[in-house]
Amino acid sequence: MPTSPVRSDGGPAARQAGRQDGRQARWDRHNQERRQQILDAAIAVVEAHEPGAEVHVQQIAERAGLSRTVVYRHFSDRADLDRAVQTAIVDDLSGELLPAVTLDGTIPQIIERIVSTYVSWAVAHPALHRLAEQDSSADGTGPLQQGIERIAHQVVELISTAVELLGVEMSQDESDAVDPLVFGLVGAVFSAVRRWMARPERTPSAPVLVSLVTDSVWFILDGHARSLGLSLHRDQPVEELLAAAAGGRE
Repeated sequence: MPTSPVRSDGGPAARQAGRQDGRQARWDRHNQERRQQILDAAIAVVEAHEPGAEVHVQQIAERAGLSRTVVYRHFSDRADLDRAVQTAIVDDLSGELLPAVTLDGTIPQIIERIVSTYVSWAVAHPALHRLAEQDSSADGTGPLQQGIERIAHQVVELISTAVELLGVEMSQDESDAVDPLVFGLVGAVFSAVRRWMARPERTPSAPVLVSLVTDSVWFILDGHARSLGLSLHRDQPVEELLAAAAGGRE
């Protein structure tokens, strides 16, 4: 007598596994939501205090409506919690900055847009900015440094695209130097703003700082362009510059 085929999805073991998978998925989702609840509470507590003020886990737990024990179920220790909060802060800053890194406008306008976005965020969130720049990692690759690298990578891609579209001829050494030079330049901008934020009085004013930093970056880019035989015009939109370069190659 022929035997009936065995259904792999209908037996008790399979149904039990399905229920377990469903419970695990709900538990994972619950843990993710609870972890985010704690991070949101931590950020709110930090913002409610002066920059650099000490924040206790109990304050975070109370803001989240939880106990300290529950908080530590989601983070191995205070350092783990602090790093997660820093990462969340830097992710927020990156979310503000990355959309500003485009080829729209003139070169100074592009620079100013990026610098102004960073300065505006820092001024609006001084306590978060102070916490983000505290790096307790042994290798110097804390969340803020990782965020700087994320922005720098985007700028490298932007400049590399522009160089390619403009048809600029570069030696291998010059091409290889683009990455470290851009990383250094982006890091210098962050350092200037961080130093300005740390001063007892934020002088010069934010608009003046943005203007001066923009000019400094422009001078560096313009100087390197001239050394490569490329004449940049401060008031010329990048779109026009690229169109002129394309027309010259036809």
